[in-house]
Amino acid sequence: MDNTTIIVIAAVAVVVLLLILWMAMRKKRTDALRDQYGDEYDRTVEDRGSTDKAERDLIEREKRVHQFDIRPLDAEERERFTGEWTETKALFVDAPNEAVLRADRLLTNVMQTRGFPMTDFDRRYEDLTVDYGDVARHYRAGHEIADRQHDASTEDLRQALNHYEKLFAEMVSGGKIDRDGDGIDDRAETRRVDRDGDGVDDRVEAAPASERPHTTKSLLG
Repeated sequence: MDNTTIIVIAAVAVVVLLLILWMAMRKKRTDALRDQYGDEYDRTVEDRGSTDKAERDLIEREKRVHQFDIRPLDAEERERFTGEWTETKALFVDAPNEAVLRADRLLTNVMQTRGFPMTDFDRRYEDLTVDYGDVARHYRAGHEIADRQHDASTEDLRQALNHYEKLFAEMVSGGKIDRDGDGIDDRAETRRVDRDGDGVDDRVEAAPASERPHTTKSLLG
C-alpha cells in the first residue's frame, strides 16, 4: 500500500468520524429540544416545514426569552388581578362572550406586568413555551376559541375560560423558572456572582468574615 492510498484512507476515516460526531451532536440537540418542548416541538416542525428550521426557531426563541426580565407579581398586583379574574368568571353567567374577551385581555395585562413584551399573540405564545410549556398550550387553545367566539357554543366558551384559568393561575403564582432542571430558580442563580467557578458567591468570599452570612441562600433569594 503506497503513501497516497494511506493518506486517502486516513482522510476518509477522518471524514467519517467527523460525520459520526456531527450526527451524535445533532441527535443530542434534537433530544434535548424534544424533551424541553414536548408537543410544541412537533407543532413547530409541522409549522416550519422542516426539522432544521424548527430547531433553529426553538433555539432562537429560547435565546430571546432569556434576555427578558421576568418577575413575579407583588402582593398588591396579585390581589388586584385575582379580584379581576373573580369578576370575569362571575360575568360568564350572563355574558360568556364578554367574559372570554375580558379574560384574554386580563392575561395580556398580567403577562405585561410580569415583564413579557406585548407583541402579537403568536409571539406571546412562543415566549411562554420556553418556560411555561404546559400552560402555554392552554393559552393557545383558549385563544383559538376566543377568535371564533361568535360561532362558539356556551360550552366552547366555558372551555376557553378553563384554558385561560390554567395560565392565569401559573402567571399569578409566579412559580420558579428552572430551565436546567437543577431544582434552583434560574432567576436566583443569575443573581449569584461566581467568577472563579468554585460554587461560592464571590460577594460572600470578598466580605469580612464577621459580615458573611452563614449560607449563600440569603444572597440567592
